[in-house]
Amino acid sequence: MISVPFQFNYDKDIGPTEEGQSTYVNIQPVIPISLNDDWNVISRTILPVKWLEDIPPGNDEDGIVDVTQSAFFSPKALTADGWTWGVGPALLLDTATDRVLGSGKWAAGPTAVALKQANGWTVGGLTNQLWSYAGNGDRPDINATFLQPFIGYTLPTYTTFLISTESTYNWEANEWSVPVNFQVSQVFMIGNQPMQIQLGARYWADTPDDAGPEGWGWRLAYTLVFPK
Repeated sequence: MISVPFQFNYDKDIGPTEEGQSTYVNIQPVIPISLNDDWNVISRTILPVKWLEDIPPGNDEDGIVDVTQSAFFSPKALTADGWTWGVGPALLLDTATDRVLGSGKWAAGPTAVALKQANGWTVGGLTNQLWSYAGNGDRPDINATFLQPFIGYTLPTYTTFLISTESTYNWEANEWSVPVNFQVSQVFMIGNQPMQIQLGARYWADTPDDAGPEGWGWRLAYTLVFPK
């Protein structure tokens, strides 16, 4: 199926004064493309639009952030143990509309995903590793690992409870960003159109000193689903 999530996020207590606030929308279309009888390539785009308040202190900014584009080559058949998996390239595109919104770098590296669904449970994870290869020479290089393990349970009513992290380790600065997400989602229909709404909270277990969010943030997501 094709899915098009619109993911609204809010975080606070950002920066050295802890007065900064970040509101952003991730537009994340996931599109499977059939290559042949045995393989798909799954395109996943993350296009963030962000509004910053007092980041850095005294500065407000809004616009498009760097886009992440991934492609997973995935077999159509499950493994003998019931797993779905995919591997491929990930690209970070220097698309930010303002310096404070982006890295000023182009980056690339490998990405992988694996998940299993059984008896209402979904477990799995997604990861990528990005290294910068071009861009503004005055900006810090990118060498970052992203880890997104997740576990969820779906009721017969198509209500899902999900716990995940979206952790990033910055090898250049030797710093972690670790948000732990708690989410509830519901699939429903309007006419013949399936869709999903999701509400959640996250706790920032670790962030870079004097730079990352603190405490709690929240997420609201709306997803259009198009079965193929």
